[in-house]
Amino acid sequence: MSERFAKKWEVAPEGDNFVNTIRDVVQPAPPLKPRLDFAARQLDIQINKLDQANERFTQKDKALFAKLVAAYTEHDQAHANIYATELAEIRKMSRIIMNARLALDQISLRIKTISELGDVCAMLGPCIGVLRSVRNGLGGVLPEAEGELNDIGNMLSGLMFEAGTTSGMSLNFDNVNEDAAKILSEAATIAEQRVSANFPDLPPGLANASNKTST
Repeated sequence: MSERFAKKWEVAPEGDNFVNTIRDVVQPAPPLKPRLDFAARQLDIQINKLDQANERFTQKDKALFAKLVAAYTEHDQAHANIYATELAEIRKMSRIIMNARLALDQISLRIKTISELGDVCAMLGPCIGVLRSVRNGLGGVLPEAEGELNDIGNMLSGLMFEAGTTSGMSLNFDNVNEDAAKILSEAATIAEQRVSANFPDLPPGLANASNKTST
């Protein structure tokens, strides 16, 4: 880590020339590490909100499943089909939320690791890509999360640009896209496993109809 970057990382930087000195006196740039720590805390807040949302969907699923079983037992096929369709939609949204939660957790861990390694550009690039994907996916499920994640993404973009300018680090976008895709793929796989494990199977006669509505 260069001396200039070290100063930028932990403490407010000193100007390299007269213009920078004047600029920093008027509006000194905060050091990077506290702002990364703040971004990680904001992500943890979003993760907690997603956990709460997922718990609400889990409770709705349990209530609807009980109604579905009752209707199925009473041979009330019409209501059973309605409940199965609603369940399929709830489980679809639960899968989206769980997928987003797992992806954000990976981003949060990476940002906290940056605080130790100082490898800002290489680590933040994939995080920003994942954030954009998660934000778009949550738009139809939790609209309030979309704006908050957009703010965090903009914050991280600014930090990455500033770190790259200060340290002279370059960004390999092929690696960035590959790492982001890997994070999202792993999150999707685990989310699918957890949804399958957490929610009971539908009665055999309704499973196919439910699957059609969830695709």
